[in-house]
Amino acid sequence: MTNPDDPFAEADDFEIAPVRLTVDLGALADNWREMARRSGSARTAAVVKADAYGLGIEDCGTALYEAGARDFFVAVVQEGVTLRTYAPDARIYVLSGIWPSQEQLFFENGLVPVLVSEEQLAFWMSVTAEHGDHPCALQVDTGFNRLGIPLEDAIAFTDDVSRPASFSPVLVLSHLHSGDTPSSELNQKQLESFRRVADAFEGIETSLAASAGIFLGSDYHFDLTRPGIALYGGEAVNGGKNPMRPVAKAEARIIQIRDAKEGETVSYGGTYQLSRDSRLAIVAAGYADGYLRSLSGSGVPLRQNVKDGAFGFVAGRKVPVVGRITMDLTIFDVTDVPAAEIRSGDYVELFGPNMPLDDVGRAAGTIGYELLTSLGLRYERRYIYPE
Repeated sequence: MTNPDDPFAEADDFEIAPVRLTVDLGALADNWREMARRSGSARTAAVVKADAYGLGIEDCGTALYEAGARDFFVAVVQEGVTLRTYAPDARIYVLSGIWPSQEQLFFENGLVPVLVSEEQLAFWMSVTAEHGDHPCALQVDTGFNRLGIPLEDAIAFTDDVSRPASFSPVLVLSHLHSGDTPSSELNQKQLESFRRVADAFEGIETSLAASAGIFLGSDYHFDLTRPGIALYGGEAVNGGKNPMRPVAKAEARIIQIRDAKEGETVSYGGTYQLSRDSRLAIVAAGYADGYLRSLSGSGVPLRQNVKDGAFGFVAGRKVPVVGRITMDLTIFDVTDVPAAEIRSGDYVELFGPNMPLDDVGRAAGTIGYELLTSLGLRYERRYIYPE
């Protein structure tokens, strides 16, 4: 905090930042423990790809490791290299597999490539033939049509006489495409397919369930579960109450509060016309900070189908975005907030405990994942560590 007796005293950067992000690492750890509890007898990993869903792989990785996670998943090898410092004896899987010239990074950092295609499988067998055996995982496509070796090819591979005797993956995994919709019959279809895979790779650990799959029940858990979005407080399943603790709070500072008259317009294009005399708070966040333009209160195509744009939270009240969100600025209507309770320099919560992440995502026509992973570089970050 600044010293009122010394206007030139050094300020806490977080207290004066235009945009700031609070990450509750205690809540993150609690969410991992909750997903571990729901996973029953299965071991529980932690997915920390995309810089731990935008919240910082160093701090989040450390908190998850200290909470007990010993299996981690990242998307690319560079993330695995970074994480290794903070999870020294964990098993770190790289979901995009391996490319030629990356072998040394995998070996030096003890990373496990998830082989996702026949080409990667052939390459990896040539690498291990030259350098010796090293753990790998095998991804099988059970209906997603994204990454993975086709189901029948994977099963046939177990009986392939040309398969090197030393080649044995430490994990076989697949991914549900409709796990967030528990009523979907396609979940059961994928489960049946994956059971065939598990039977074919008898004796090797198996993994099917990410966050949503964990909520589907023990049939989907197998040996290892892979929670991601649920760890960071996001909704894993459509509909119903989200049981996870919020982890991230994004806030933007009010630069100015201005009066505007009934009939005047707000922001680019004049797409929003005031229906009353109003007070408007202009805050220092825009789409350059990941506060998406589609959250605008008017003037964007989404508003033709979804009436309301986003809301912020300030002084104990929800306040709507009015007009178009711009690159660096967003305008909130704070007319209903008593003037004595709000002033320039205060912060509006963009998402967090009072503005649920996925509610804001829906207002943008997207999901909480995108909001987290779109957080811009201008956020001053503060991490709250478990006691």
